[in-house]
Amino acid sequence: MAPLHESRIRLLDAALAVFRAKGYAATRIEDICTAAGLTKGSFFHHFAGKEDLAVAAAEHWSEVTGELFRSAPYHAPEDPLDRVMAYVAFRKALLQGRPAEFTCLAGTLVQETFETHPAVREACEESISCHAAEVAKDIAAARERHAPDAPWSADSLALFTQAVLQGAFILAKAKVGPEVAVGCVEHLERYLNLLFNRHPRGSS
Repeated sequence: MAPLHESRIRLLDAALAVFRAKGYAATRIEDICTAAGLTKGSFFHHFAGKEDLAVAAAEHWSEVTGELFRSAPYHAPEDPLDRVMAYVAFRKALLQGRPAEFTCLAGTLVQETFETHPAVREACEESISCHAAEVAKDIAAARERHAPDAPWSADSLALFTQAVLQGAFILAKAKVGPEVAVGCVEHLERYLNLLFNRHPRGSS
């Protein structure tokens, strides 16, 4: 794949920031251009319009966050359950700053566009589902080792982790801060420990 043009990357990076801060409907092409430091002519050289940009931004989001998660330290433990718990701890550690700085672009976009812009919805669904599928790999290995008779599937539990995270992001936006999201993720940690019949370190 040929490298992306520098101005296209600037527009995509700007889209990640502006869409997360303002949402899809409130974002104007002018806002993206201003954030990127580029002209509308440059914008329309790369994108047909805002919907085209949003689809590309969801794909760009998957690439950017994919690299973040691939290089994250939660992959290190030998026990897959430890990797699952470390993943959740890593997600909790990311909950810092303003909601626009830690919430999910795909989740933000799909809430507004799921009926009105099918192409954007599909790009967001692909982003969320592909990430969940990666999480499901460790969950499947943990289930095989620690809970082989469990009545649930790894895929369903992986999607549940994303449902908790996306819901936590919505609450963080409503309350304008990360504290409520941290509490939700801590409940997810407790639930996973119960599901795998594991007592957290330091508990009796």
